[in-house]
Amino acid sequence: MDRLTRDLPGGAVALALLAGCAGTSVASDRTGDADALLMALDDEYKAEATYVAVIERFGEIRPFVNIIEAERRHAQRAKAEMDRLGVSYDAENPYLGKLSAPESVLAACEQGVAAEIENIALYDRILPTVEDESVLAALSDLQWASRERHLPAFERCVARGGEQGPGRGRGQGRRPQ
Repeated sequence: MDRLTRDLPGGAVALALLAGCAGTSVASDRTGDADALLMALDDEYKAEATYVAVIERFGEIRPFVNIIEAERRHAQRAKAEMDRLGVSYDAENPYLGKLSAPESVLAACEQGVAAEIENIALYDRILPTVEDESVLAALSDLQWASRERHLPAFERCVARGGEQGPGRGRGQGRRPQ
């Protein structure tokens, strides 16, 4: 029995990990690394599509214009790891044009806080399933960016009531995104 299913009957862990992944199916030869990357890509796609909807509704506002670019880089990093491992994935974002923006910038920022908290929790669940060191490093960096850059940016937006703050909104520390 593989690492994902040895502790639960019927592959419950594998099915739980795949929940919410667009265009994925359970394959007997798929690894925890592949599943983790697919879930990460799916989450990045959802974030990008949500932020596109916010920008289309409210214009090029922070933190969305900054974070959307980071989400695109995150998706590319996950794709590069999947390419290296030979894992199939949706090359185009299946959520673009299908998600809508909240009614206000404040609500969008509040949604961003919730989404980043969920993203961090997703990584907490999937990182222990990863065996490949390169995949582990990539996904750890993506979690770091969510926790240390994106979540604080959305929290600042909420604290300002959705109003734009001063500066470029690029954060203080630099680490690979």
